[in-house]
Amino acid sequence: MTTRRTFLNVALSIGLAASMFGAAAAEKPPVRIGFSMSQTGPFANAAQDQYAVYEMWRDEVNARGGIDVAGEKRLVEFVEYDNQSRPEMSVRIYEKLITDDKVDLLIAPWGTPFQIALAPVVEKYKFPVVGNTSASVMLREVKPGYIWFPTAAIPDVMAVELTKLMQQNNVKSVAIMANVLSLTKELKTFIEPELKKAGIEIKFSTEYPPSIKDMTPMLAQIKELNPDAVLALSYPGDSVLYGKQAKEIGISSPFQFVALGASAAFYRKALGDSANGFVTIGHWAPDNPEWKNARKFYDNYVARYNQEPDYLNASLAYLSLEILEQAVAKVGLDKEKLRETIATDTFETINGKVKFEGVQNVITPTAFLQIQDGHLKLIWPDSIATSKFQPKAAIK
Repeated sequence: MTTRRTFLNVALSIGLAASMFGAAAAEKPPVRIGFSMSQTGPFANAAQDQYAVYEMWRDEVNARGGIDVAGEKRLVEFVEYDNQSRPEMSVRIYEKLITDDKVDLLIAPWGTPFQIALAPVVEKYKFPVVGNTSASVMLREVKPGYIWFPTAAIPDVMAVELTKLMQQNNVKSVAIMANVLSLTKELKTFIEPELKKAGIEIKFSTEYPPSIKDMTPMLAQIKELNPDAVLALSYPGDSVLYGKQAKEIGISSPFQFVALGASAAFYRKALGDSANGFVTIGHWAPDNPEWKNARKFYDNYVARYNQEPDYLNASLAYLSLEILEQAVAKVGLDKEKLRETIATDTFETINGKVKFEGVQNVITPTAFLQIQDGHLKLIWPDSIATSKFQPKAAIK
């Protein structure tokens, strides 16, 4: 999606922007925004959507003449480094961005471990950051003050809502297979008691390593048990593996859930029509008319990258930038004023209104998507749904 580079240098966009908007714009100092990203290492592929959104947003802002800093337009310049998919390196980078590079603003790295590791740094230097692509009950343990997490995909609440969705669609029995990585492990921990409370029989439950290459032994057992639902608590790579091997084995459960990856365009490309019917995590879609600029974001992303944005990570990344941009427009670059504004104001985003209490977004509902006829649709909750759940066996 984006060209892979080595990011131990500063990415400058000022020259091009100055030529577009003249000497007057170039005379104003740019707003320097710093971040680290997993451009190499095991998380590089997962981080690409977030980085693509960052680049697109920067270019959009500069095309408008710059970011509004309390009434004054200034061009945006990125100061970015590769954290090599290592949280400890990311921490060192953010300290450098604050103390050596002296950036004006910070934006978040990709992923839960990186953003949790960042929290003590921004607290130490009193430097506000709006997080995005992180989801864990551990987020609630982060000291409130200088970092916020807008996701509505927290595992304990997801477990409750996913159980309600299955109850609504007459699921009486489930099979669970879970990757042992953090998010899916948490989701398994919380969903099993919810299922028991709801009277839904757990016919099969197991865990598997991230390195799994063959799910057929597990899937053969699940096929024999014939549950109403299969919950593949999976990361992107094993979500694809599940989709392909479930088709080969002939899993016919009408409710099939894959946790991560199915919200991205690559998933439908990898599975073709057999992706139809899968339910997945996600609380955004472009076709809610009440969400300001949701369709515009979608159209701009498709025009730039020739594929759809990830309905989970890309949308979260963009709304975090919208929140930061609105706060800067109101109070400028003063760190304490920004902290107070982000902590107390309500923001209009592509995912609707966002307001924080402590570190969490308290407005956006926990939701789920389903792939229907090659497109992602919000199916839960009813308040934001753009379609109804369709049993997988009924989707060709």
